[in-house]
Amino acid sequence: MKYYLALVLTALLLAGCASGGAPAASSTPPPSPPTEDQAVFAPVEPPEPEPEPDPRQEAIDTLLSLMTTEEKVGQLFFARCPANDYGGEIAAEYLLGGYLLFGRDFKDKTAQEVRDQISIYQAANHLPMLIGVDEEGGTVVRVSANPQLRERRFSSPQKLYQQGGLEAVLADCREKDELLRSLGINVNFAPVADLSTNPKDFIYPRALAQSAEETSSYISAVVDQMGADNMGSVLKHFPGYGPNKDTHTGSALDTRPLETLRGEDFLPFQAGIEASGGTTAVLVSHNVIQALDPERPASLSPAVYQILREELGFDGPALTDDLAMKAITQYAGEQGQSPAVLALAAGCDMVVTTDFQAQIPQVLAALEEGSLSRERVDEAAARVLCWKYNLGLIT
Repeated sequence: MKYYLALVLTALLLAGCASGGAPAASSTPPPSPPTEDQAVFAPVEPPEPEPEPDPRQEAIDTLLSLMTTEEKVGQLFFARCPANDYGGEIAAEYLLGGYLLFGRDFKDKTAQEVRDQISIYQAANHLPMLIGVDEEGGTVVRVSANPQLRERRFSSPQKLYQQGGLEAVLADCREKDELLRSLGINVNFAPVADLSTNPKDFIYPRALAQSAEETSSYISAVVDQMGADNMGSVLKHFPGYGPNKDTHTGSALDTRPLETLRGEDFLPFQAGIEASGGTTAVLVSHNVIQALDPERPASLSPAVYQILREELGFDGPALTDDLAMKAITQYAGEQGQSPAVLALAAGCDMVVTTDFQAQIPQVLAALEEGSLSRERVDEAAARVLCWKYNLGLIT
């Protein structure tokens, strides 16, 4: 009897386990709990915020989309003002980006006469013009050489720095900017960023004649001051004139190694670029830089513009020195090509030249035949328009 009851109880226990009373053994192990390195929930990345629209870029893009090819090409010329354009008809015909005024444009004129003439140029063009001048001080003074515009010529930065340091230079800069703006001038082709401590150098009288470090501090301060005064500045003459001879009268070969340029001559330009708030241009010299391009003048060399853009990080307008200077006419004549086409194709954004009436048709012809790309012209025109926008000339 006891044996029988034991069998019954065993059968009942087995039946209970099978019906869910106790968990049956399983060959599949239960899942392991998450470790510290494992997230229970996958993280959700927040969406990237939409970038704020850039009103400057929008204005420039709109302008470019409305401009004809002739208008775009005209904007790439900072032309020497012809002596006979009294009514602004020539500027309007060629749709020029700017006029560069020289001593003859101020000679024997009162301030009001200068203002009136510049107003005529501006009224003749549907896009405001850059009106520039070389008013460095010292040996290069287009405006203050006229005693009706200023009692005395502006002193050279070199002399001012020796007499009163940076404070004297900046006080002079503020007065100069105020005078130029009162006449309707919006760009001063200054400051000179070249290094020279040798009085025998061609560029020495126009340079600060100090070390690379002191010259860099000077350039930074002056560019900042000119920007605060809403005066366009032009750093010249990239990549640094050094001990080379005058390119107004012929070609000049700079044989210095690239390490010297990087360690010295580039530094003031770099300082000016970093201080610029978009109101600065860089003017490229006509020296042949053997270390960068032994064949072409710097102003016509893609290698020089490439180092300005990629190494110094400059994205503003790059200008040429005057393409009518002998160093260029001699080279272009040998090549049988237009110097303006060569400069623009190399990477320049704005051509400074006297013979724009001959050069502009050649640029248009190069575009038509494809030796100059429309993308290059659009890029250059956008930089010129951006400069004008930053100077408050267009909105």
